[in-house]
Amino acid sequence: MEKIFVAGHKGMVGSAIVRRLKAFKRCKIITCPKKKLDLLDRSAVDSFLNQSRPDIIINAAAKVGGIMANKTLPAEFIYQNLAININLVDAAFRQGVPRLINLGSSCIYPKIVPLPISEESLLSGKLEPTNDAYAIAKIAGLEMCRHYRSQYGVMFHSVLPTNLYGPGDNYHLDNAHVLPALIRKFHEAKMEKKKAVEVWGSGTPLREFLYVDDLADAIVHLMTIKSPPDYVNIGTGRECSITKLCELIKEVVGFNGELHFDSSKPDGVKSKVLNVSSMEAIGWKANVKLRDGIKRTYADFLKRLEDGTLRINDYN
Repeated sequence: MEKIFVAGHKGMVGSAIVRRLKAFKRCKIITCPKKKLDLLDRSAVDSFLNQSRPDIIINAAAKVGGIMANKTLPAEFIYQNLAININLVDAAFRQGVPRLINLGSSCIYPKIVPLPISEESLLSGKLEPTNDAYAIAKIAGLEMCRHYRSQYGVMFHSVLPTNLYGPGDNYHLDNAHVLPALIRKFHEAKMEKKKAVEVWGSGTPLREFLYVDDLADAIVHLMTIKSPPDYVNIGTGRECSITKLCELIKEVVGFNGELHFDSSKPDGVKSKVLNVSSMEAIGWKANVKLRDGIKRTYADFLKRLEDGTLRINDYN
């Protein structure tokens, strides 16, 4: 039975991976809380891997946030994400871990790129400036895995998920990603009986959204592939406008007021949908439709709000 260390297991992505691995059943899951293992500490990572001896590492640890967080804290985003990737990838190699699956992000692609975005577009142009610090750090992680695999023969590879959402997300109104932030906005507007909700940006950008449990399923599928690509897109291959997203969330939450878009706030790139043909070619497709995923996510939001476990401040 393989031992799998899930780094970042308390986050939305990490917890989804743990759920999926428990259903997989053919492995022993290793986790370690942040207070016991600081992934920014190189010696601590070395010691932990030496003692736990995992067969596979899934790196779901990262400092993440929305446009405002990336814009105001670029130094923290580039340093912490670089440190996590450097420490885990290099320590995995030196401690003899045969396989590492690293999580990148679709935001690492250039700002201007042919659509749908294929893996070949990586490093083909300038990055979106609102999140370039995070993107550069994640690109470094991808390239580390690729070069360690090429030079040393270890099975280190990466996944590039599109915009994620789902149970356990962060709902900070300024630092969260767009979908969870909107869920909270619409819920609070409903409870306060407001007549309108203000949404950042023009509402015209197109975005692709992936339910986090679908990502976890894709990662488990990749574990069964003997020689996967160095990095591969994970998404639905479909996108919707922010306006349409707002309408879906408004419907699910049950808010009856109006939408007001603040065009003075940044939109980011106008369109960003992934080419997911590589994953489809190796036998995997996303299953959860956007409306269904929003319903599940809102149900989780209400449950966590009631029991006091809703994340509204921490975006790590």
